[in-house]
Amino acid sequence: MYLSFYGLKIKPFQLKPDASFFFSSKGHKRAIAYLEYGISQEDGFIIITGEVGAGKTTLIRHLFQKLDQQRFVVAHLTNTNLDSDDMLRMVAASFGLPATNSSKATTLLEIEQLLRQYDKEGKKILLLVDEAQNLTSHALEELRMLSNFQTDDKLLLQTFLLGQPEFRKTLLGNNMQQLRQRVIATYHLGPMDSAETRAYIEHRLVIAGWQGEPLLQDDSFNVIYNFTGGIPRKINTLCDRLLIMGCLEELRTITGQEVNEVIADIQHEFDLPSSQNIETND
Repeated sequence: MYLSFYGLKIKPFQLKPDASFFFSSKGHKRAIAYLEYGISQEDGFIIITGEVGAGKTTLIRHLFQKLDQQRFVVAHLTNTNLDSDDMLRMVAASFGLPATNSSKATTLLEIEQLLRQYDKEGKKILLLVDEAQNLTSHALEELRMLSNFQTDDKLLLQTFLLGQPEFRKTLLGNNMQQLRQRVIATYHLGPMDSAETRAYIEHRLVIAGWQGEPLLQDDSFNVIYNFTGGIPRKINTLCDRLLIMGCLEELRTITGQEVNEVIADIQHEFDLPSSQNIETND
């Protein structure tokens, strides 16, 4: 709706992770450095944590786009509410193995054979596990056991674990000692500061074809930062709504007042209905 009004080519603030919009904040730069180091070591687990909407998945997709697609095989596991046996089956499926009701031993053998085949072809195998905070200790143990597949000089599988901050508490459990010993790189992705929030918004607008309209006044950026706390997903949600409102009101300039109006609308939408408006069947 607002694309033609503002002359934009694509939506600048879509919610789905899109590596083409990757913004290199200080935190993201450091996280990338840790990840690249981890990949270069060809060993163990690499862990990235961050608040909901901090940009973990976009970060990883950006990193994987930089990899040599002829050399790396990447499997992505997003459903983590699984027991240990289902975890192995999902790992197998993420690498393209056919779904079966095979025994655990058979599934492990099939995964190992596939990893060894990739290794013979000179490929490096990466497993990305999203929403790692949902993993049970038994499921994590199955992932750790997969890291036992190795040749004489290297592991056959390297695993990335992405999760919310509470995942770190899981890792500190007494039964996680062996897994912790396999972790070679870890980083917590925090929110952006005020200056980065402004740069992030302008960065996404420019990629979308922004030619200066709408013009966001300085105070609008301050209000956006104060409301979102520098969390990318929250920024995207607010700014998308802001552009919709700007289009409806035919605004060429957006100030902090307009941002506050949109914030009030968002907050009102999540208010519980008053008791006067609740009908009962008594």
